[in-house]
Amino acid sequence: VDHRGVPNFLLVKEDESLAKKYISKSVAEQNSVDLAWKTLMLNEYGELRSCIFSDLTELRRFRALLINSVIATDIFDKEQGTMRKNRWAKAFSDEYKTTDRKDQHRRATIVIEHLIQASDVAHTMQHWHVYTKWNERLFQEMFESYLTGRSEKDPSAGWYQGELGFFDNYIIPLAKKLKNCGVFGVASDEYLNYAVENRREWADKGEEIVARMINKYGPNEGQFEDEMQQKLEI
Repeated sequence: VDHRGVPNFLLVKEDESLAKKYISKSVAEQNSVDLAWKTLMLNEYGELRSCIFSDLTELRRFRALLINSVIATDIFDKEQGTMRKNRWAKAFSDEYKTTDRKDQHRRATIVIEHLIQASDVAHTMQHWHVYTKWNERLFQEMFESYLTGRSEKDPSAGWYQGELGFFDNYIIPLAKKLKNCGVFGVASDEYLNYAVENRREWADKGEEIVARMINKYGPNEGQFEDEMQQKLEI
């Protein structure tokens, strides 16, 4: 909700009031939760609310779950990331694999957080064409921010290597966690296989894809095609 087309570190610079309101922590995510919650509380959504929670206790539990889940999509917050890793390790350790309701709720909450994380990067665990489609759209968004002066960093400079690191350090480990907890059943193998295969194909084709995207969205349109034509003529 209300996505501005830039990451949090730029949003903090561009909107001081928002940065102050959320103390520069997960600004886009917190703002999204607040706006969505205000919408849910409108009179016209009373029937929907009654389907989600029936009393104050359930409301509070739902709101806490909603906040935790959305904040979990801020993968650049290292502190939050470390806390989630520790909660996962604790929830699925032998010590806490019990039928106790509190332990069950702990596992359910951390699994939901990881499901939201997976949905946030779902294109990486699907067919190659789906992955490259949304990868390009993200590149376009960030590259245009750079070209228009909103961002000081040229994303194209490290896009190829960045995607490899993203697969190795986030996507594939996340897919393995979802497989190990069994939440997707046999489909977990498919998601993990897609992630591994997309990583392999990106390693093989990624540099050329980045060059094409630079040519497509950069100021020097047609440069890549001209270079390829020169190579063919040689």
